[in-house]
Amino acid sequence: MKKVLELASLVALGTMAWMTWTALYGPDPLPQRVPTHFDSAGNANGWGSPGGIVLLPLFGVLIYGVLSVAPIFRSAFNYPVKVTAENRERLQTLALQLISFLKFETLALFLWIEHSILQAMRQGHGNFIAGLMPIFLGVVLGTLGVYIVAMIVAGKPSAKHSGPLHDD
Repeated sequence: MKKVLELASLVALGTMAWMTWTALYGPDPLPQRVPTHFDSAGNANGWGSPGGIVLLPLFGVLIYGVLSVAPIFRSAFNYPVKVTAENRERLQTLALQLISFLKFETLALFLWIEHSILQAMRQGHGNFIAGLMPIFLGVVLGTLGVYIVAMIVAGKPSAKHSGPLHDD
């Protein structure tokens, strides 16, 4: 599963980079003056250069990098249960899976935000689908909840290594 999530994260990063490059230098580049801020009704109320769109892929690369380096520091992870020699490997496996899911979910959110911003810049009005933000939040919180419960179960002395969450 971690390999699939890693590939999906890289695809999201690549897609963000491609969308940014296309928006700035492609066959139909953004105009020199684009809406950069929108009111709650989706009307443009701030204008500027389209160059600011490069920030989302840059933040995406930063998040990808930090979450890719984090597994090196496994001993610094915090768990919802006491770590023992018996449960350490199970807890670390779950933590690494959680990091992979959160990395992908965050990059997917950034990809959706960038797509929405580019569409708004091209159309001159905001088109964020307000209902998607709570869905993304629910997915991230749901992922955290599932893994916290899995870690609590894995932290019990009698916990077996089998279950719905296992590494490839």
